[in-house]
Amino acid sequence: MATFFGEVVVAPSRAGLDEEEEAREETPEDREIRREIEKKRYRRRGRLRLEIRAREIEVLWTCAEEPLVCSRFIVAIGRNAAAFLSSFILDSVCWEVVGVVKLWNEWCRTSSTTNVLPTDSFCLFYRLISDPTVLLCQCSCYVAEDQQFQWLEKVFGSMQKKGLQVTILSTCPVADYKTQESTLTLVSPFLKALKTKEFQEQVCCPLLEQPNIVRDLPAA
Repeated sequence: MATFFGEVVVAPSRAGLDEEEEAREETPEDREIRREIEKKRYRRRGRLRLEIRAREIEVLWTCAEEPLVCSRFIVAIGRNAAAFLSSFILDSVCWEVVGVVKLWNEWCRTSSTTNVLPTDSFCLFYRLISDPTVLLCQCSCYVAEDQQFQWLEKVFGSMQKKGLQVTILSTCPVADYKTQESTLTLVSPFLKALKTKEFQEQVCCPLLEQPNIVRDLPAA
Protein backbone atom coordinates (compact mmCIF):
# COMPACT_ATOMS: atom_id res chain seq x y z
CA MET A 1 0.00 0.00 0.00
CA ALA A 2 1.31 3.42 -0.95
CA THR A 3 2.17 5.84 1.84
CA PHE A 4 2.15 8.99 -0.30
CA PHE A 5 0.88 10.09 -3.69
CA GLY A 6 3.16 9.00 -6.50
CA GLU A 7 4.94 6.23 -4.61
CA VAL A 8 5.80 3.19 -6.69
CA VAL A 9 4.65 -0.01 -5.01
CA VAL A 10 5.83 -3.37 -6.31
CA ALA A 11 3.53 -6.21 -5.39
CA PRO A 12 5.22 -9.47 -4.33
CA SER A 13 4.96 -12.25 -6.88
CA ARG A 14 6.17 -15.84 -7.08
CA ALA A 15 5.34 -16.25 -10.77
CA GLY A 16 8.02 -18.13 -12.70
CA LEU A 17 9.66 -19.63 -9.58
CA ASP A 18 9.61 -23.26 -8.69
CA GLU A 19 10.97 -25.32 -5.87
CA GLU A 20 14.11 -26.31 -7.80
CA GLU A 21 15.11 -22.66 -8.43
CA GLU A 22 14.50 -21.75 -4.78
CA ALA A 23 16.58 -24.65 -3.54
CA ARG A 24 19.43 -24.10 -6.05
CA GLU A 25 22.81 -23.83 -4.28
CA GLU A 26 25.51 -21.27 -5.08
CA THR A 27 27.76 -22.48 -7.88
CA PRO A 28 31.53 -21.87 -8.14
CA GLU A 29 30.80 -19.31 -10.86
CA ASP A 30 28.43 -17.48 -8.52
CA ARG A 31 31.05 -17.42 -5.77
CA GLU A 32 33.69 -16.06 -8.16
CA ILE A 33 31.37 -13.28 -9.32
CA ARG A 34 30.55 -12.40 -5.72
CA ARG A 35 34.27 -12.24 -4.82
CA GLU A 36 35.00 -9.94 -7.77
CA ILE A 37 32.17 -7.63 -6.73
CA GLU A 38 33.51 -7.50 -3.18
CA LYS A 39 37.00 -6.69 -4.49
CA LYS A 40 35.65 -3.80 -6.54
CA ARG A 41 33.71 -2.49 -3.54
CA TYR A 42 36.83 -2.72 -1.35
CA ARG A 43 38.99 -0.90 -3.91
CA ARG A 44 36.34 1.79 -4.27
CA ARG A 45 36.18 2.27 -0.48
CA GLY A 46 39.99 2.39 -0.38
CA ARG A 47 40.11 5.15 -2.99
CA LEU A 48 37.48 7.08 -1.09
CA ARG A 49 39.52 6.84 2.12
CA LEU A 50 42.64 8.00 0.26
CA GLU A 51 40.78 11.00 -1.19
CA ILE A 52 39.46 11.99 2.24
CA ARG A 53 42.90 11.56 3.79
CA ALA A 54 44.50 13.66 1.02
CA ARG A 55 42.18 16.58 1.79
CA GLU A 56 43.24 16.64 5.43
CA ILE A 57 45.27 19.65 6.53
CA GLU A 58 48.56 19.27 8.39
CA VAL A 59 50.20 22.06 10.40
CA LEU A 60 53.94 21.80 11.06
CA TRP A 61 55.70 24.03 13.59
CA THR A 62 59.45 24.43 14.03
CA CYS A 63 59.00 25.71 17.58
CA ALA A 64 58.40 23.14 20.29
CA GLU A 65 56.22 25.12 22.69
CA GLU A 66 52.46 24.55 22.51
CA PRO A 67 50.17 26.33 22.83
CA LEU A 68 52.03 29.18 21.20
CA VAL A 69 52.08 32.39 23.22
CA CYS A 70 50.67 34.91 20.75
CA SER A 71 49.44 38.46 21.31
CA ARG A 72 48.95 39.54 17.67
CA PHE A 73 48.26 37.29 14.72
CA ILE A 74 48.14 38.84 11.23
CA VAL A 75 46.79 36.66 8.42
CA ALA A 76 47.17 37.63 4.75
CA ILE A 77 44.83 35.53 2.59
CA GLY A 78 45.17 35.52 -1.19
CA ARG A 79 48.03 36.38 -3.53
CA ASN A 80 47.53 40.15 -3.38
CA ALA A 81 47.47 40.27 0.42
CA ALA A 82 50.42 37.87 0.62
CA ALA A 83 52.37 40.04 -1.84
CA PHE A 84 51.60 43.09 0.31
CA LEU A 85 53.15 41.37 3.32
CA SER A 86 56.18 40.36 1.29
CA SER A 87 56.77 43.88 -0.04
CA PHE A 88 56.11 46.03 3.02
CA ILE A 89 56.54 43.84 6.11
CA LEU A 90 58.50 40.67 5.45
CA ASP A 91 61.20 42.30 3.31
CA SER A 92 63.64 42.41 6.19
CA VAL A 93 65.62 40.10 8.45
CA CYS A 94 63.31 40.75 11.40
CA TRP A 95 61.20 37.64 10.74
CA GLU A 96 61.81 33.91 10.87
CA VAL A 97 59.71 31.06 9.45
CA VAL A 98 58.22 29.01 12.29
CA GLY A 99 55.49 26.94 10.66
CA VAL A 100 53.70 25.80 7.56
CA VAL A 101 50.30 24.44 6.54
CA LYS A 102 50.28 21.54 4.09
CA LEU A 103 47.08 20.79 2.20
CA TRP A 104 45.84 19.06 -0.93
CA ASN A 105 42.81 19.98 -3.03
CA GLU A 106 41.77 20.52 -6.63
CA TRP A 107 43.74 23.79 -6.91
CA CYS A 108 46.64 23.30 -4.51
CA ARG A 109 49.22 20.50 -4.42
CA THR A 110 51.77 20.63 -1.63
CA SER A 111 54.69 18.24 -1.57
CA SER A 112 55.18 15.50 1.00
CA THR A 113 58.39 17.04 2.33
CA THR A 114 58.54 18.15 5.94
CA ASN A 115 60.92 21.02 5.18
CA VAL A 116 59.54 24.50 5.85
CA LEU A 117 60.38 26.37 2.62
CA PRO A 118 58.79 29.58 1.27
CA THR A 119 56.77 28.54 -1.77
CA ASP A 120 53.47 29.69 -3.22
CA SER A 121 51.89 26.33 -2.40
CA PHE A 122 52.19 26.74 1.36
CA CYS A 123 50.60 28.78 4.09
CA LEU A 124 53.69 30.04 5.90
CA PHE A 125 53.94 31.34 9.47
CA TYR A 126 56.50 33.97 10.48
CA ARG A 127 57.52 35.13 13.94
CA LEU A 128 58.92 38.55 14.80
CA ILE A 129 62.40 37.98 16.20
CA SER A 130 62.30 41.01 18.48
CA ASP A 131 58.85 40.02 19.84
CA PRO A 132 58.08 36.28 19.46
CA THR A 133 54.43 36.84 20.45
CA VAL A 134 53.75 38.51 17.07
CA LEU A 135 52.96 36.03 14.29
CA LEU A 136 52.21 36.48 10.59
CA CYS A 137 50.55 34.02 8.23
CA GLN A 138 51.09 34.33 4.49
CA CYS A 139 48.39 32.18 2.89
CA SER A 140 48.70 32.46 -0.87
CA CYS A 141 47.32 29.01 -1.69
CA TYR A 142 43.69 28.01 -2.17
CA VAL A 143 41.82 26.56 0.81
CA ALA A 144 38.70 24.65 -0.26
CA GLU A 145 35.35 25.17 1.43
CA ASP A 146 35.42 21.77 3.13
CA GLN A 147 38.93 22.53 4.47
CA GLN A 148 38.32 25.97 5.96
CA PHE A 149 36.99 24.84 9.35
CA GLN A 150 39.80 22.29 9.62
CA TRP A 151 42.33 25.03 8.78
CA LEU A 152 40.97 27.25 11.55
CA GLU A 153 40.71 24.41 14.04
CA LYS A 154 44.30 23.23 13.58
CA VAL A 155 45.94 26.66 13.28
CA PHE A 156 44.17 28.32 16.20
CA GLY A 157 44.25 25.10 18.18
CA SER A 158 48.00 25.60 18.53
CA MET A 159 47.69 29.11 19.97
CA GLN A 160 46.51 30.59 23.23
CA LYS A 161 43.21 32.43 22.85
CA LYS A 162 43.34 34.80 25.81
CA GLY A 163 44.40 38.32 24.83
CA LEU A 164 44.87 37.34 21.19
CA GLN A 165 44.18 40.01 18.56
CA VAL A 166 43.67 38.71 15.02
CA THR A 167 43.97 40.91 11.93
CA ILE A 168 42.94 39.52 8.53
CA LEU A 169 44.02 41.03 5.21
CA SER A 170 42.20 40.01 2.04
CA THR A 171 41.24 41.48 -1.33
CA CYS A 172 38.36 41.28 -3.78
CA PRO A 173 37.66 42.76 -7.24
CA VAL A 174 36.21 46.27 -7.38
CA ALA A 175 33.42 44.87 -9.57
CA ASP A 176 32.16 42.87 -6.57
CA TYR A 177 31.89 45.99 -4.40
CA LYS A 178 28.26 47.02 -3.93
CA THR A 179 27.63 50.76 -3.87
CA GLN A 180 25.08 53.26 -5.19
CA GLU A 181 27.71 55.15 -7.14
CA SER A 182 29.42 53.83 -10.25
CA THR A 183 32.45 51.67 -9.60
CA LEU A 184 34.14 53.41 -12.54
CA THR A 185 34.51 56.58 -10.46
CA LEU A 186 36.01 54.79 -7.46
CA VAL A 187 39.67 55.38 -6.79
CA SER A 188 41.15 51.91 -6.45
CA PRO A 189 42.59 50.26 -4.60
CA PHE A 190 40.75 51.37 -1.47
CA LEU A 191 40.59 49.95 2.03
CA LYS A 192 37.55 48.99 4.11
CA ALA A 193 37.33 47.24 7.47
CA LEU A 194 35.11 44.90 9.46
CA LYS A 195 35.56 44.42 13.19
CA THR A 196 34.07 42.49 16.05
CA LYS A 197 32.59 44.13 19.13
CA GLU A 198 35.60 42.98 21.16
CA PHE A 199 37.94 45.16 19.09
CA GLN A 200 38.22 48.40 21.06
CA GLU A 201 41.04 50.16 19.20
CA GLN A 202 40.54 52.84 16.58
CA VAL A 203 39.96 51.53 13.07
CA CYS A 204 42.42 52.94 10.54
CA CYS A 205 39.93 53.07 7.63
CA PRO A 206 36.15 53.37 7.00
CA LEU A 207 33.96 50.37 7.83
CA LEU A 208 32.59 48.17 5.08
CA GLU A 209 29.05 49.15 4.17
CA GLN A 210 26.11 46.82 3.82
CA PRO A 211 25.26 44.71 1.87
CA ASN A 212 28.92 43.95 1.18
CA ILE A 213 30.24 40.75 2.76
CA VAL A 214 33.43 38.74 2.95
CA ARG A 215 33.62 35.14 1.78
CA ASP A 216 35.61 31.94 2.04
CA LEU A 217 38.52 31.66 4.50
CA PRO A 218 38.49 35.36 5.57
CA ALA A 219 34.82 35.00 6.52
CA ALA A 220 35.49 31.74 8.35
